[in-house]
Amino acid sequence: MTRNTSQALVKRAKRRAFSVTLTPQQVYSSKAPLFSTSTSFRHAASFTSGQSSLSIRSHACGELRSIHIGEEVTLCGWVQYLRQDLFVILRDFSGLVQVLVPQDESKHELKNAFCRLSAESVIMVKGRVRPRPAGQENKNMSTGEIEVCAESMEVLNTCRKLPFEIKDFVKKSEALRMQYRYLDLRSSQMQYNLRLRSQLVMKMREYLCNLHGFVDVETPTLFKRTPGGAKEFVVPSGEAGKFYCLPQSPQQFKQLLMVAGLDRYFQLARCYRDEGSKPDRQPEFTQVDIEMSFVEQAGIRALIEGLLQYSWPEDKQPLSIPFPCMTYEEAMRDYGVDKPDTRFGMKLVDVTETFQDTQIEFIREAIIQPGGCVQAICVSEGAKHLKGKDVELLQQTAKTQFNQEVSSVLVRADGSWKSPLGRLMSDTARQHLLWTTNATTGDLLLIAAGTQERVRPLLGKLRLQSAEMLEGYGVAVREPSIFRFLWVVDFPLFLPKEDDPGQLESAHHPFTAPVPEDTHLLYTQPSKVRGQHYDLVLNGCEIGGGSIRIHNSGQQLYVLEKILKEDPSLLSHLLEALDSGAPPHGGIALGLDRLVSIIVGAPSIRDVIAFPKSFKGYDLMSHAPDSVSEEELKPYHISVVWPSVDSREDKQP
Repeated sequence: MTRNTSQALVKRAKRRAFSVTLTPQQVYSSKAPLFSTSTSFRHAASFTSGQSSLSIRSHACGELRSIHIGEEVTLCGWVQYLRQDLFVILRDFSGLVQVLVPQDESKHELKNAFCRLSAESVIMVKGRVRPRPAGQENKNMSTGEIEVCAESMEVLNTCRKLPFEIKDFVKKSEALRMQYRYLDLRSSQMQYNLRLRSQLVMKMREYLCNLHGFVDVETPTLFKRTPGGAKEFVVPSGEAGKFYCLPQSPQQFKQLLMVAGLDRYFQLARCYRDEGSKPDRQPEFTQVDIEMSFVEQAGIRALIEGLLQYSWPEDKQPLSIPFPCMTYEEAMRDYGVDKPDTRFGMKLVDVTETFQDTQIEFIREAIIQPGGCVQAICVSEGAKHLKGKDVELLQQTAKTQFNQEVSSVLVRADGSWKSPLGRLMSDTARQHLLWTTNATTGDLLLIAAGTQERVRPLLGKLRLQSAEMLEGYGVAVREPSIFRFLWVVDFPLFLPKEDDPGQLESAHHPFTAPVPEDTHLLYTQPSKVRGQHYDLVLNGCEIGGGSIRIHNSGQQLYVLEKILKEDPSLLSHLLEALDSGAPPHGGIALGLDRLVSIIVGAPSIRDVIAFPKSFKGYDLMSHAPDSVSEEELKPYHISVVWPSVDSREDKQP
């Protein structure tokens, strides 16, 4: 199938598909309901579908409009607040509506019942829709042209005094939000995030299953230890000394499904990694997991581009495909990281030639060493906006995180320099540096000397840190409403281990196939082999990664045993499967939590997960993990060795 044919199918299916995507403000203030419902459905008994189907209510609060004037309605929701004993603002998932409290003496009991309501009490109101008096319309409210005259009200449940108000402008600490997550989820932003996530997933299933013939298969949660990768969670069994492990991903299972001839698999996979307190990570997370037989890299990339274009929220700027693609080497050369944020420039520039004849000692020493270079980034308007303490902080980052010195050059408005390098460089060298980096007045240059392996990641880090600093001063650097996708390919298949540089480890995972033209190097110079690994990057964040797999049992055994020094018996089942007629296959996994968080602009993936764990992996609401008594541990043949008091205190959430 050609890319044009695929796009035509996508467009045709999208016209047929039902989709409504609203911003968080629109959830409570839109002039359109969250889901469209026929106005002819006025009573719960007659609903066959829609947002109030099978419910005791006739309408959702946020769907009422001028077309409903004169209708009798039944509404259910939470009391947002009572205004001057005249109105109650009622809220449900769809938005807000104003309920008029009767003022005539004949309905004083009903009025008193309304006036006794506490915020967040749950009520059912029956009444008639009428237009608001002229001049009292509220254009900032989705239901601002009408109000409901209450004829009866039933209190379905009262509400205690809550630890915080359910209002978007009320600031809450994240710990408090997570402790009372069931309250935090009532906010318009969290409602929007979860509903957008649900719609995104629905469209993804539709695209994969209905358009491309994928099969949704659930794989086991209880598995065994996998060589390499992240630390795994261990689950005891009833057999002494035997343990399950929660899978880091369904990697082996999806490859086995290809051996089984399923051809095209996907699932929304729950994955588990014991990564401690890494920032913005979760011990349990969700992947859109995909595997295909008889496919090459280009096919996987085209599938994912079509998937994202098809499922992309309609209130966001449409995606253009194909996505740009660059090699790992190009990414490191230009951006210093393997997941570059391409929304802004400030690329790394090699200025070694400028300093070729320098007498500056530390730069000369760096250049003459093997692989030595001098590189720089030009922070546009950095000298104009950043303060001295900011430059010092950048230099401190270089020293503490990379054990490297960084020189700064501030180009003043008159063209003069503020830099310790200024007096050590000739006028010609200074002009050549400005020309090479395209620096002009008001810019800041950050210069580092050393090996490429040290200098590139350092300047890549400072590039991002500088952008954050400029944005802190109100300078527009990275437009949050722009979504820049990028494929990064041709990664090294193996990398030196951090704790043992003489030993290699998989850059991706041990099942990634080498680039065909590098296969011969696998047996002679494995450190130079490129892998058929591809990452999908969005705005500087890796949101997906995959590869073409090794489908030859002998090659897989060689990688495990000879290169990675892993015990192949742990993967005997997979090796046997690969030796049983395994087809060529490849796949990818998209991080659903990360993807949704970027789409909605959330500061953390915790804001798009209904019940996340804290930074340290704790559930602050239920207080998990919890202790288990010795008696309960006996069937598992486990005893606990308690840590010292000091270390236990350090591990408190």
